[in-house]
Amino acid sequence: MSSDAVAPRIPPLVDAAWLATHAPGGGTGAHVVLADVRWYMTDPDGSAAHAAYAEGHLPGAVYVDLDAWLAGPPTATDGRHPLPQPEVFARGMGSVGIGDDTTVVAYDDAGGVIAARLVWMLRALGHEAALLDGGFFAPEVRAWAGGVTTDVVAREPATFTPRAWPVELLATLDDVAPGTRDDRAVVLDARPAERYRGEGADVDPRVGHVPGAASVPCRENVDERGHLLPVGTLRERFAAAGVTAAAVEAGDVVSMCGSGVTACHTLLALEQAGLGRARLYPGSWSQYAATTLPAATGA
Repeated sequence: MSSDAVAPRIPPLVDAAWLATHAPGGGTGAHVVLADVRWYMTDPDGSAAHAAYAEGHLPGAVYVDLDAWLAGPPTATDGRHPLPQPEVFARGMGSVGIGDDTTVVAYDDAGGVIAARLVWMLRALGHEAALLDGGFFAPEVRAWAGGVTTDVVAREPATFTPRAWPVELLATLDDVAPGTRDDRAVVLDARPAERYRGEGADVDPRVGHVPGAASVPCRENVDERGHLLPVGTLRERFAAAGVTAAAVEAGDVVSMCGSGVTACHTLLALEQAGLGRARLYPGSWSQYAATTLPAATGA
C-alpha cells in the first residue's frame, strides 16, 4: 500500500538464530527487548496470563498486558479490543522499558496470533518489531534462551513518544459492510472456521460473518510446531482468498477477526509473504455483530 507510515527495517518474523546474533549478549542488539504477550480469551481478568508469565518466561522478557496497553475499553460501538489512545500505548511501552529506539521481539504460546497485536502496532508506527517464530515452546528458542526463568524483569522506564495511528493502515465498519464497501475490497476473516460459519455460541452478540468475507483462519498460517508456513504456501493461501500484491498496494485488502487482535497475525503473514501492508479493521466482528447489518452463516 502506498503509505505515509514508515516501514520498519526488521522483517515481521525472526527466529532463534536471529536472536543469537542480535539479542543482548549475542552480538549487536543492546536495545533488543523480548516481550511476552500471552493472553487467553477464557481469562477475562488476565490472571491466568499473568500467572503463566510468573511461572516461567524467556530470560529478560517483559510482560505486556494486552488489555491494559494494547486495547482501549471495550464498547458496543468500538468492539472488544479497540486500539488504545496513543498516549496510553506510549505509557505502557515506556513503563516496561520499550522506548523510541528499542527493537522488540514478541512471543506468546499460541503460534504468535496474540503477540502479533503488539508487533503490528509497533510496526504501524514505524518501530522495529517482529514475531518470534515458534514462540514460547519452540525447542530452538528454549535452547537459545537456556530454558525459562521465573526471575522478575524490571527494566528502566523508557521514553516512547505518542503518535497517532496511521489511518492508511486502518479500515472502518463502512470499509467492510455490504453496501458501503468498495467492490474491489477483499475482506479476510482470521477467526477459526467454525466461528466464521456461525457454529455454536460466540462471545459476540451474533454468530456468523460479514457477507462476502473470506475465511482465512490465522491459526492455520502456522504449522503444528507453531512456525509460520513457508512463503510460497502463504501466498497460495492468500491467493485462494483473492489477495494479490496489487490489491494490497491499492489498499483493497482488509484483515478482521473477532476483535482486531488475531487479525494482526494475518497482516504480518501477508507482509512476510511479500504481499505488502494491508489494513486492519480494529472493531472486527465484535463491532459488526453489535449492528443490524446483515450477517452470513455457513461456508
